[in-house]
Amino acid sequence: MDLQTRKISFVQEFLNLQNEEIISLFEKLLRKETKKISTKRLEPMTLEEFNKRIDLSIEDSEKDRLTESNKLLSEIEKWS
Repeated sequence: MDLQTRKISFVQEFLNLQNEEIISLFEKLLRKETKKISTKRLEPMTLEEFNKRIDLSIEDSEKDRLTESNKLLSEIEKWS
């Protein structure tokens, strides 16, 4: 079952719930897990990760794997 199907199935089951305690538990769980994900995204890189990213960037530059800023901005404008 793909993710979209699972989400739809979950929402359908959730909408049929009549127990306020269970709904409260889901609300708390959602807030807790969302906060964990947000916090994880903000964790700083280790020095090793940082240096590896720099090395990869230098390699990309040397192999001409670059995107000009004007092309990137043009692409971003298409997103909305």
